[in-house]
Amino acid sequence: MPLTLTLTEGVLPNGQEKIAFARLSEAMLKWHGLAGNKVMTANVVGSLHVLPKGSTFTGMQETPVAFVEWKVPSFAFASRDVQTGYFAEATDIIHEMSGGTLPRDKIFINVVHAADGAWNFDGHAMTNAEIAAAISNG
Repeated sequence: MPLTLTLTEGVLPNGQEKIAFARLSEAMLKWHGLAGNKVMTANVVGSLHVLPKGSTFTGMQETPVAFVEWKVPSFAFASRDVQTGYFAEATDIIHEMSGGTLPRDKIFINVVHAADGAWNFDGHAMTNAEIAAAISNG
C-alpha cells in the first residue's frame, strides 16, 4: 500500500521525515486492525518527497504544507471510523512533529482506491478477496 508523503522543506526538523513516514504507516495499519500483520507490513511501501520552499501551494500561494496520500485497494479506508480516526491521528502526527508550527489546515490527506483486481503482491494481480486471503495468513 504505497504512501506518498510530500513535505515542504523545513516543515519537520531535518531527519524527522523518515520517522513521520513510519508513524503514518504504523497508524494506517493500526486503524485497519493490521498492526503486526506480516503480509500487510511487508506491503506498506512508498516514497518521501521533501520539496524546496516555494514549491508547494495552497490557494495558489506559496505555502509550507504536508501531503499524505495513500494508494490502496478499494476495501481500505472504506469505514468512516477508519477514515476519521486515521485522518485525525495523521494530522496530529505531522502537526506535533512540526513542533506545532505547521497549521492543521496545511496538512492534507487523501486516499486513492485501485479497482478490484488492479493490485499486486509479488508481481501477481490480485482481487480484493485474494488480498484478504493473503492478509489472513499474516
